[in-house]
Amino acid sequence: MSQKAAAFERVQEIIKEKNVAFVNLQFTDVVGMVKNQTIPVSQFEEAVDHGVWFDGSSIEGFARIAESDMYLMPDLDTFSLIPWDMAPDTTTARVICDTFTPNGEPFPGDPRQVLRRVLEECREMGYDYMTGPEPEFFLFQRDKHGHPVADPHDAAGYFDVSTDLGTDLRRQMVNALEAMGIEVEALHHEVAPGQHEIDFRYGDALKTADNVVTLRVAVKAIAQRNGLYATFMPKPIAGINGSGMHVHQSLIDRATGKNAFVDTNSEYGLSDLALSFIAGILAHAPHLAAVVAPTVNSYKRLVPGYEAPVYISWARTNRSALIRVPRINPKRPQSTRIELRCPDPSCNPYLAFAVILKAGLDGIKKGLTAPEPAEEDLYHLDAARIAERQLKQLPGSLGEALDLLQQDEVIASALGPHVFERFMEAKRQEWDNYRLYVTEWELDRYLSVY
Repeated sequence: MSQKAAAFERVQEIIKEKNVAFVNLQFTDVVGMVKNQTIPVSQFEEAVDHGVWFDGSSIEGFARIAESDMYLMPDLDTFSLIPWDMAPDTTTARVICDTFTPNGEPFPGDPRQVLRRVLEECREMGYDYMTGPEPEFFLFQRDKHGHPVADPHDAAGYFDVSTDLGTDLRRQMVNALEAMGIEVEALHHEVAPGQHEIDFRYGDALKTADNVVTLRVAVKAIAQRNGLYATFMPKPIAGINGSGMHVHQSLIDRATGKNAFVDTNSEYGLSDLALSFIAGILAHAPHLAAVVAPTVNSYKRLVPGYEAPVYISWARTNRSALIRVPRINPKRPQSTRIELRCPDPSCNPYLAFAVILKAGLDGIKKGLTAPEPAEEDLYHLDAARIAERQLKQLPGSLGEALDLLQQDEVIASALGPHVFERFMEAKRQEWDNYRLYVTEWELDRYLSVY
Protein backbone atom coordinates (compact mmCIF):
# COMPACT_ATOMS: atom_id res chain seq x y z
CA MET A 1 0.00 0.00 0.00
CA SER A 2 1.35 3.44 -0.96
CA GLN A 3 1.92 6.13 1.67
CA LYS A 4 -0.92 8.21 0.23
CA ALA A 5 -3.30 5.23 0.26
CA ALA A 6 -2.42 4.44 3.87
CA ALA A 7 -2.97 8.06 4.88
CA PHE A 8 -6.33 8.13 3.09
CA GLU A 9 -7.37 4.93 4.84
CA ARG A 10 -6.58 6.49 8.24
CA VAL A 11 -8.58 9.59 7.32
CA GLN A 12 -11.52 7.51 6.15
CA GLU A 13 -11.58 5.72 9.51
CA ILE A 14 -11.81 9.09 11.30
CA ILE A 15 -14.55 10.26 8.95
CA LYS A 16 -16.61 7.15 9.62
CA GLU A 17 -15.99 7.05 13.37
CA LYS A 18 -16.81 10.73 13.93
CA ASN A 19 -19.61 10.91 11.35
CA VAL A 20 -17.93 13.79 9.49
CA ALA A 21 -20.34 15.58 7.16
CA PHE A 22 -18.16 18.34 5.64
CA VAL A 23 -14.49 18.99 4.94
CA ASN A 24 -12.93 22.46 4.77
CA LEU A 25 -10.18 22.64 2.16
CA GLN A 26 -7.89 25.29 3.64
CA PHE A 27 -5.08 27.35 2.13
CA THR A 28 -3.66 30.87 2.57
CA ASP A 29 -3.33 33.79 0.18
CA VAL A 30 -0.10 35.72 -0.35
CA VAL A 31 -0.66 38.03 2.62
CA GLY A 32 -1.49 35.10 4.92
CA MET A 33 -5.27 35.24 5.13
CA VAL A 34 -6.87 31.82 5.58
CA LYS A 35 -9.20 30.72 2.79
CA ASN A 36 -11.65 27.80 2.79
CA GLN A 37 -13.58 25.85 0.25
CA THR A 38 -16.05 23.47 1.91
CA ILE A 39 -17.14 20.21 0.31
CA PRO A 40 -19.56 17.49 1.47
CA VAL A 41 -17.69 14.47 2.74
CA SER A 42 -19.14 12.47 -0.17
CA GLN A 43 -16.85 14.49 -2.48
CA PHE A 44 -13.70 14.05 -0.41
CA GLU A 45 -12.35 10.96 -2.16
CA GLU A 46 -12.71 12.72 -5.50
CA ALA A 47 -10.85 15.73 -4.05
CA VAL A 48 -7.99 13.51 -2.87
CA ASP A 49 -7.73 11.77 -6.24
CA HIS A 50 -8.17 14.72 -8.59
CA GLY A 51 -8.21 17.95 -6.58
CA VAL A 52 -10.87 20.65 -6.39
CA TRP A 53 -10.88 23.48 -8.92
CA PHE A 54 -11.25 27.13 -7.90
CA ASP A 55 -10.86 30.61 -9.34
CA GLY A 56 -7.42 31.89 -8.34
CA SER A 57 -8.13 35.41 -9.61
CA SER A 58 -10.46 35.98 -6.66
CA ILE A 59 -7.68 35.29 -4.11
CA GLU A 60 -5.31 38.07 -2.97
CA GLY A 61 -2.04 37.81 -4.89
CA PHE A 62 -2.80 34.48 -6.56
CA ALA A 63 -3.52 35.02 -10.25
CA ARG A 64 -4.97 37.42 -12.77
CA ILE A 65 -8.15 36.74 -14.72
CA ALA A 66 -6.30 35.24 -17.70
CA GLU A 67 -4.52 32.67 -15.52
CA SER A 68 -7.20 32.02 -12.93
CA ASP A 69 -7.89 28.27 -13.10
CA MET A 70 -6.11 26.15 -10.50
CA TYR A 71 -6.91 23.36 -8.11
CA LEU A 72 -6.42 22.35 -4.48
CA MET A 73 -4.86 19.03 -3.44
CA PRO A 74 -5.40 17.98 0.20
CA ASP A 75 -2.33 17.21 2.30
CA LEU A 76 -3.75 14.25 4.21
CA ASP A 77 -1.18 14.58 7.00
CA THR A 78 -2.93 17.81 8.03
CA PHE A 79 -6.43 16.33 8.27
CA SER A 80 -8.12 17.02 11.62
CA LEU A 81 -11.55 17.51 13.09
CA ILE A 82 -12.60 21.07 13.95
CA PRO A 83 -13.37 20.77 17.69
CA TRP A 84 -15.75 23.75 17.79
CA ASP A 85 -17.72 22.54 14.77
CA MET A 86 -18.93 19.07 15.73
CA ALA A 87 -22.70 19.42 15.93
CA PRO A 88 -24.70 16.34 14.87
CA ASP A 89 -25.13 16.15 11.08
CA THR A 90 -22.69 19.03 10.49
CA THR A 91 -19.44 17.72 11.99
CA THR A 92 -16.67 19.36 9.98
CA ALA A 93 -13.02 18.51 9.42
CA ARG A 94 -10.16 20.60 8.06
CA VAL A 95 -7.34 19.68 5.70
CA ILE A 96 -4.61 22.04 4.49
CA CYS A 97 -4.14 22.00 0.74
CA ASP A 98 -1.43 22.66 -1.81
CA THR A 99 -2.28 24.57 -4.97
CA PHE A 100 -1.56 23.37 -8.50
CA THR A 101 -1.87 24.80 -12.01
CA PRO A 102 -4.04 23.14 -14.68
CA ASN A 103 -1.02 21.26 -16.07
CA GLY A 104 -0.34 19.68 -12.67
CA GLU A 105 2.62 21.86 -11.69
CA PRO A 106 2.90 23.28 -8.15
CA PHE A 107 1.56 26.84 -8.31
CA PRO A 108 4.46 29.28 -7.72
CA GLY A 109 2.13 31.71 -5.95
CA ASP A 110 1.22 29.21 -3.22
CA PRO A 111 2.92 30.41 0.02
CA ARG A 112 3.32 26.81 1.16
CA GLN A 113 5.17 26.06 -2.07
CA VAL A 114 7.45 29.08 -1.50
CA LEU A 115 8.57 27.63 1.83
CA ARG A 116 8.95 24.16 0.32
CA ARG A 117 11.36 25.50 -2.32
CA VAL A 118 13.68 27.09 0.25
CA LEU A 119 13.46 24.02 2.50
CA GLU A 120 14.57 21.90 -0.45
CA GLU A 121 17.56 24.21 -0.97
CA CYS A 122 18.38 23.74 2.70
CA ARG A 123 18.14 19.96 2.38
CA GLU A 124 20.45 20.01 -0.64
CA MET A 125 23.00 21.75 1.60
CA GLY A 126 22.61 18.87 4.07
CA TYR A 127 20.30 20.39 6.68
CA ASP A 128 16.73 20.42 7.94
CA TYR A 129 15.30 23.72 9.18
CA MET A 130 13.54 23.68 12.55
CA THR A 131 11.46 26.50 13.99
CA GLY A 132 9.57 27.31 17.16
CA PRO A 133 7.39 30.41 16.72
CA GLU A 134 5.84 32.17 19.74
CA PRO A 135 2.71 34.01 18.57
CA GLU A 136 1.20 36.59 20.94
CA PHE A 137 -2.33 37.98 20.78
CA PHE A 138 -4.80 40.22 22.60
CA LEU A 139 -8.25 39.35 23.90
CA PHE A 140 -10.58 42.34 23.59
CA GLN A 141 -14.17 43.08 24.56
CA ARG A 142 -17.01 43.51 22.08
CA ASP A 143 -19.51 46.37 22.11
CA LYS A 144 -23.28 45.89 22.33
CA HIS A 145 -23.43 45.33 18.58
CA GLY A 146 -20.79 42.60 18.74
CA HIS A 147 -18.06 44.69 17.15
CA PRO A 148 -14.55 44.37 18.61
CA VAL A 149 -13.18 47.34 20.57
CA ALA A 150 -9.62 47.86 21.78
CA ASP A 151 -10.61 47.29 25.41
CA PRO A 152 -8.49 44.55 27.04
CA HIS A 153 -10.34 41.64 28.58
CA ASP A 154 -8.34 41.94 31.84
CA ALA A 155 -5.79 44.11 33.63
CA ALA A 156 -3.20 41.40 34.26
CA GLY A 157 0.51 41.44 33.41
CA TYR A 158 3.29 38.96 32.73
CA PHE A 159 2.63 35.55 34.37
CA ASP A 160 -0.03 37.09 36.65
CA VAL A 161 -2.55 34.77 38.30
CA SER A 162 -5.21 36.51 40.34
CA THR A 163 -6.05 39.19 37.74
CA ASP A 164 -5.66 36.93 34.69
CA LEU A 165 -9.19 36.49 33.34
CA GLY A 166 -7.94 34.63 30.29
CA THR A 167 -6.84 31.48 32.13
CA ASP A 168 -9.93 29.46 31.26
CA LEU A 169 -9.99 30.71 27.66
CA ARG A 170 -6.36 29.75 27.10
CA ARG A 171 -7.17 26.26 28.41
CA GLN A 172 -10.07 26.00 25.98
CA MET A 173 -7.76 27.13 23.18
CA VAL A 174 -5.12 24.57 24.12
CA ASN A 175 -7.72 21.79 24.23
CA ALA A 176 -8.83 22.76 20.73
CA LEU A 177 -5.25 22.92 19.42
CA GLU A 178 -4.31 19.57 20.90
CA ALA A 179 -7.46 18.04 19.43
CA MET A 180 -6.17 19.27 16.07
CA GLY A 181 -2.83 17.55 16.57
CA ILE A 182 -0.75 20.48 17.86
CA GLU A 183 1.40 19.73 20.91
CA VAL A 184 1.30 22.80 23.17
CA GLU A 185 4.27 23.32 25.48
CA ALA A 186 3.33 26.46 27.44
CA LEU A 187 0.60 29.07 27.85
CA HIS A 188 0.65 32.26 29.88
CA HIS A 189 -0.43 35.87 30.19
CA GLU A 190 1.92 38.32 28.51
CA VAL A 191 3.18 41.75 29.63
CA ALA A 192 0.31 43.95 28.47
CA PRO A 193 -3.28 43.88 29.78
CA GLY A 194 -5.33 41.42 27.74
CA GLN A 195 -2.24 39.97 26.05
CA HIS A 196 -1.52 36.24 25.86
CA GLU A 197 0.90 33.69 24.41
CA ILE A 198 0.55 30.00 23.53
CA ASP A 199 3.72 28.15 22.54
CA PHE A 200 3.74 24.84 20.70
CA ARG A 201 6.38 22.22 20.10
CA TYR A 202 9.51 23.06 18.14
CA GLY A 203 9.68 21.19 14.85
CA ASP A 204 9.94 21.07 11.08
CA ALA A 205 9.38 24.55 9.59
CA LEU A 206 6.57 23.54 7.23
CA LYS A 207 4.64 21.88 10.04
CA THR A 208 5.15 24.80 12.43
CA ALA A 209 4.00 27.24 9.74
CA ASP A 210 0.84 25.12 9.35
CA ASN A 211 0.48 25.23 13.14
CA VAL A 212 0.69 29.03 13.25
CA VAL A 213 -2.16 29.27 10.75
CA THR A 214 -4.20 26.71 12.72
CA LEU A 215 -3.53 28.51 16.00
CA ARG A 216 -4.74 31.83 14.62
CA VAL A 217 -7.98 30.27 13.43
CA ALA A 218 -8.55 28.31 16.66
CA VAL A 219 -7.79 31.23 18.98
CA LYS A 220 -10.22 33.49 17.15
CA ALA A 221 -12.95 30.84 17.11
CA ILE A 222 -12.69 30.09 20.85
CA ALA A 223 -12.62 33.79 21.72
CA GLN A 224 -15.76 34.36 19.64
CA ARG A 225 -17.56 31.52 21.40
CA ASN A 226 -16.81 33.30 24.68
CA GLY A 227 -18.08 36.68 23.52
CA LEU A 228 -14.60 38.15 23.04
CA TYR A 229 -12.41 39.06 20.10
CA ALA A 230 -8.86 37.77 19.61
CA THR A 231 -6.54 39.87 17.49
CA PHE A 232 -3.03 39.22 16.18
CA MET A 233 -2.67 42.88 15.22
CA PRO A 234 0.92 43.85 16.16
CA LYS A 235 0.20 47.11 18.05
CA PRO A 236 -3.48 47.61 18.83
CA ILE A 237 -2.97 50.05 21.74
CA ALA A 238 -0.48 52.90 21.91
CA GLY A 239 1.74 53.06 24.97
CA ILE A 240 1.82 49.36 25.83
CA ASN A 241 3.65 46.35 24.42
CA GLY A 242 2.68 45.05 21.02
CA SER A 243 2.38 41.42 19.94
CA GLY A 244 5.37 39.70 18.39
CA MET A 245 6.01 36.25 17.03
CA HIS A 246 9.58 35.46 18.05
CA VAL A 247 10.98 32.65 15.91
CA HIS A 248 13.37 30.15 17.53
CA GLN A 249 15.33 28.24 14.91
CA SER A 250 18.16 25.82 14.23
CA LEU A 251 19.54 23.56 11.53
CA ILE A 252 19.75 19.78 11.91
CA ASP A 253 22.52 17.91 10.10
CA ARG A 254 20.70 15.38 7.90
CA ALA A 255 23.63 12.96 7.95
CA THR A 256 24.03 12.76 11.72
CA GLY A 257 20.67 13.98 13.06
CA LYS A 258 22.54 16.39 15.34
CA ASN A 259 21.99 20.10 15.86
CA ALA A 260 24.39 21.85 13.48
CA PHE A 261 24.36 25.02 15.61
CA VAL A 262 26.13 23.34 18.55
CA ASP A 263 29.78 23.85 19.50
CA THR A 264 30.20 23.29 23.23
CA ASN A 265 33.78 24.54 23.07
CA SER A 266 32.93 28.01 21.76
CA GLU A 267 32.17 31.01 24.00
CA TYR A 268 28.51 31.14 23.06
CA GLY A 269 28.07 27.42 22.49
CA LEU A 270 27.48 28.15 18.81
CA SER A 271 29.20 26.58 15.83
CA ASP A 272 30.82 28.63 13.07
CA LEU A 273 27.89 27.58 10.87
CA ALA A 274 25.43 29.06 13.39
CA LEU A 275 27.39 32.32 13.51
CA SER A 276 27.37 32.55 9.71
CA PHE A 277 23.61 31.86 9.77
CA ILE A 278 23.20 34.73 12.26
CA ALA A 279 25.39 36.97 10.09
CA GLY A 280 23.22 36.20 7.06
CA ILE A 281 20.02 37.15 8.88
CA LEU A 282 21.58 40.37 10.20
CA ALA A 283 22.84 41.29 6.73
CA HIS A 284 19.38 40.86 5.19
CA ALA A 285 17.29 41.94 8.20
CA PRO A 286 16.32 45.40 6.87
CA HIS A 287 15.32 43.83 3.55
CA LEU A 288 13.21 40.95 4.90
CA ALA A 289 11.41 43.15 7.42
CA ALA A 290 8.51 43.80 5.05
CA VAL A 291 7.78 40.06 4.97
CA VAL A 292 8.10 39.26 8.69
CA ALA A 293 6.52 42.56 9.82
CA PRO A 294 4.18 43.17 6.88
CA THR A 295 1.64 45.77 7.98
CA VAL A 296 1.60 49.53 8.50
CA ASN A 297 0.86 48.79 12.15
CA SER A 298 3.91 46.48 12.49
CA TYR A 299 6.24 49.48 12.60
CA LYS A 300 4.40 51.00 15.54
CA ARG A 301 5.48 47.91 17.48
CA LEU A 302 9.11 48.09 16.34
CA VAL A 303 10.07 51.10 18.47
CA PRO A 304 12.37 51.38 21.51
CA GLY A 305 11.01 50.73 24.99
CA TYR A 306 8.39 48.04 24.43
CA GLU A 307 10.49 44.84 24.29
CA ALA A 308 10.60 44.93 20.48
CA PRO A 309 13.97 45.07 18.68
CA VAL A 310 15.04 48.10 16.68
CA TYR A 311 18.81 47.76 16.27
CA ILE A 312 20.33 45.09 14.04
CA SER A 313 22.40 43.13 16.52
CA TRP A 314 22.71 39.84 18.36
CA ALA A 315 23.45 38.82 21.94
CA ARG A 316 23.06 36.04 24.46
CA THR A 317 20.52 37.22 27.03
CA ASN A 318 19.83 40.74 25.77
CA ARG A 319 16.15 40.93 24.81
CA SER A 320 16.68 44.29 23.12
CA ALA A 321 18.83 42.62 20.44
CA LEU A 322 17.33 41.55 17.14
CA ILE A 323 18.69 38.00 17.53
CA ARG A 324 18.97 36.47 20.99
CA VAL A 325 20.78 33.26 21.88
CA PRO A 326 18.76 31.61 24.66
CA ARG A 327 20.85 30.23 27.50
CA ILE A 328 22.09 26.77 26.54
CA ASN A 329 21.55 23.89 28.93
CA PRO A 330 24.86 21.95 29.02
CA LYS A 331 22.86 18.76 29.56
CA ARG A 332 20.75 19.45 26.46
CA PRO A 333 23.02 20.92 23.78
CA GLN A 334 20.63 19.58 21.14
CA SER A 335 18.22 22.40 22.14
CA THR A 336 20.73 25.09 21.07
CA ARG A 337 18.96 27.66 18.91
CA ILE A 338 18.73 31.32 18.02
CA GLU A 339 15.68 33.56 18.43
CA LEU A 340 14.72 36.23 15.87
CA ARG A 341 12.57 38.83 17.62
CA CYS A 342 11.30 41.16 14.87
CA PRO A 343 8.55 39.00 13.25
CA ASP A 344 4.98 39.59 14.33
CA PRO A 345 1.87 37.40 14.08
CA SER A 346 0.33 39.38 11.21
CA CYS A 347 2.89 37.82 8.86
CA ASN A 348 2.32 34.94 6.49
CA PRO A 349 4.35 32.27 8.36
CA TYR A 350 5.22 30.37 5.17
CA LEU A 351 6.78 33.44 3.57
CA ALA A 352 8.36 34.59 6.83
CA PHE A 353 10.15 31.29 7.44
CA ALA A 354 11.20 31.15 3.78
CA VAL A 355 12.95 34.54 3.80
CA ILE A 356 14.54 34.04 7.23
CA LEU A 357 15.96 30.68 6.15
CA LYS A 358 17.14 32.07 2.79
CA ALA A 359 18.98 34.87 4.59
CA GLY A 360 20.65 32.45 6.99
CA LEU A 361 21.67 30.08 4.19
CA ASP A 362 23.13 33.01 2.28
CA GLY A 363 25.30 33.76 5.31
CA ILE A 364 26.52 30.15 5.32
CA LYS A 365 27.21 30.08 1.57
CA LYS A 366 29.20 33.32 1.74
CA GLY A 367 30.96 32.41 4.98
CA LEU A 368 29.82 35.64 6.62
CA THR A 369 31.18 36.50 10.06
CA ALA A 370 28.81 37.67 12.78
CA PRO A 371 29.64 41.06 14.30
CA GLU A 372 30.54 41.44 17.96
CA PRO A 373 27.51 40.68 20.17
CA ALA A 374 25.74 43.63 21.79
CA GLU A 375 25.15 42.72 25.43
CA GLU A 376 24.17 46.21 26.62
CA ASP A 377 20.60 47.53 26.86
CA LEU A 378 20.06 48.92 23.38
CA TYR A 379 16.75 50.56 24.26
CA HIS A 380 18.49 53.28 26.26
CA LEU A 381 21.59 54.05 24.19
CA ASP A 382 22.19 57.70 23.34
CA ALA A 383 22.94 58.86 19.81
CA ALA A 384 26.69 59.02 20.41
CA ARG A 385 26.87 55.43 21.61
CA ILE A 386 24.73 54.23 18.69
CA ALA A 387 27.10 55.97 16.27
CA GLU A 388 30.14 54.55 18.08
CA ARG A 389 28.75 51.02 17.84
CA GLN A 390 27.75 51.65 14.20
CA LEU A 391 24.38 50.08 14.90
CA LYS A 392 22.00 49.98 11.99
CA GLN A 393 18.23 50.03 12.51
CA LEU A 394 15.29 48.18 11.08
CA PRO A 395 13.13 50.26 8.72
CA GLY A 396 10.82 52.71 10.46
CA SER A 397 7.77 52.23 8.24
CA LEU A 398 6.20 49.78 5.84
CA GLY A 399 7.04 52.11 2.96
CA GLU A 400 10.73 52.11 3.86
CA ALA A 401 10.66 48.34 4.38
CA LEU A 402 9.18 47.79 0.90
CA ASP A 403 11.86 49.98 -0.68
CA LEU A 404 14.53 47.87 1.01
CA LEU A 405 12.86 44.59 0.01
CA GLN A 406 12.87 45.79 -3.60
CA GLN A 407 16.68 46.08 -3.42
CA ASP A 408 17.50 42.57 -2.14
CA GLU A 409 17.85 39.91 -4.83
CA VAL A 410 18.41 37.12 -2.29
CA ILE A 411 15.15 37.76 -0.41
CA ALA A 412 13.27 38.33 -3.67
CA SER A 413 14.55 34.97 -4.96
CA ALA A 414 13.23 33.27 -1.81
CA LEU A 415 9.74 34.53 -2.61
CA GLY A 416 10.04 33.80 -6.33
CA PRO A 417 8.99 36.23 -9.09
CA HIS A 418 5.26 35.55 -8.81
CA VAL A 419 4.91 36.03 -5.05
CA PHE A 420 7.42 38.89 -4.97
CA GLU A 421 5.45 40.84 -7.56
CA ARG A 422 2.05 40.14 -6.02
CA PHE A 423 3.27 40.80 -2.46
CA MET A 424 4.77 44.14 -3.47
CA GLU A 425 1.56 45.10 -5.29
CA ALA A 426 -0.62 44.34 -2.28
CA LYS A 427 1.65 46.03 0.24
CA ARG A 428 2.34 49.12 -1.89
CA GLN A 429 -1.41 49.59 -2.15
CA GLU A 430 -1.73 49.19 1.64
CA TRP A 431 1.00 51.76 2.24
CA ASP A 432 -0.50 54.22 -0.27
CA ASN A 433 -3.94 53.89 1.33
CA TYR A 434 -2.40 54.66 4.72
CA ARG A 435 -0.49 57.68 3.43
CA LEU A 436 -3.69 59.15 2.02
CA TYR A 437 -5.78 58.51 5.14
CA VAL A 438 -6.33 61.34 7.63
CA THR A 439 -6.05 59.87 11.12
CA GLU A 440 -7.75 60.88 14.35
CA TRP A 441 -4.35 61.91 15.72
CA GLU A 442 -3.92 64.46 12.89
CA LEU A 443 -7.34 65.91 13.53
CA ASP A 444 -6.69 66.15 17.27
CA ARG A 445 -3.27 67.70 16.70
CA TYR A 446 -3.90 70.13 13.84
CA LEU A 447 -7.59 70.90 13.33
CA SER A 448 -7.89 73.49 16.09
CA VAL A 449 -4.35 74.82 15.68
CA TYR A 450 -4.13 75.78 12.01
